[in-house]
Amino acid sequence: MRLHDLRHGAATLALAAGADLRVVQGLLGHAGIALTADTYTSVLPQLYHDSARATARLVLQAARKTTRKVNNARAGT
Repeated sequence: MRLHDLRHGAATLALAAGADLRVVQGLLGHAGIALTADTYTSVLPQLYHDSARATARLVLQAARKTTRKVNNARAGT
């Protein structure tokens, strides 16, 4: 393993731990965020799963609100 590989791993783990991309950019000493985002970070499988779960939760919440509105409108007529 090269030292450079450790930088990639550190950036990926920092993001997985919830660090903001700008913070990771600063830690790595990059002038621009594009280099950090495109080259130094990878998305761990668990982050894909967490993102999908959070998205599904938002969709279900919106659906429940819509259902309540429809039911309330029907009850009022």
